[in-house]
Amino acid sequence: MKYFKKEADVDINLSGKSVIITGASSGIGRATAKLFAECGCKVLLLDINTKGMLKTVKRLVHPSEHEVFPVDVSNSDQISEFWQKIDECPGILINNAGIFPAQNYLTISKEEYQKTIDVNTNSVFWMCRHFINHRGKKGGIIVNTASIEAILPFKKDLIPYSISKAGVISLTRSIARDYGKNGFRANVVLPGAIKTSGTIFLIREALINFRFDLMQTGFDFQQRLALGRWGKPEEVAKVILFLASDMASYVQGAMIPVDGGFLSS
Repeated sequence: MKYFKKEADVDINLSGKSVIITGASSGIGRATAKLFAECGCKVLLLDINTKGMLKTVKRLVHPSEHEVFPVDVSNSDQISEFWQKIDECPGILINNAGIFPAQNYLTISKEEYQKTIDVNTNSVFWMCRHFINHRGKKGGIIVNTASIEAILPFKKDLIPYSISKAGVISLTRSIARDYGKNGFRANVVLPGAIKTSGTIFLIREALINFRFDLMQTGFDFQQRLALGRWGKPEEVAKVILFLASDMASYVQGAMIPVDGGFLSS
């Protein structure tokens, strides 16, 4: 029997399954958690922002069935502690946690650069390794979140960010190559022009502080959107759900832009 929720606009049954979602306190992570829950999946939420995760849980179907884990994914020790806490490893891993700092390449400190790499790239490295080790011969599904900036750098002062997200793409495709025959499917989504708290903050900063450089970047960015509009976190979540479902059973090592046509324009 298929599971159908009108709100989700999907026909996918994940009843009896569970998923780990990092960066689940807001934005794409929150939208993904909501969608998976609507499809019958138990959600394990990971984030450094506990209050944000609790807000996410309140929006999920059957909130008492899901679990919240305060984890700083930039810290590999905390990641290891999380994996020691869970009794049974879910069959789906969504690595969505990330930071989007503007960092001047010529003046960035070693510590600032390392933080970006630790959150955006190294967390995915360690989460995937733990997942593969725990699942073993049972296999599993991995969906990682990169960015269109990894393919086509557009905004100024994002060199560390672009590097970190390019690493996610390489890691995902390498996992797909090395562990596909062991029953693991790994794919990566490349969001772009998605309205999240982070992107909304940049827009407000540009307007309030008369940041004409950001205004110009925003205008130029808008002109490249083939669909002529910004996307919603839910629109990325739907692609993640597709990749995690049996509907994508022969999709492996794929990079899927969810960018309103930015990369093709």
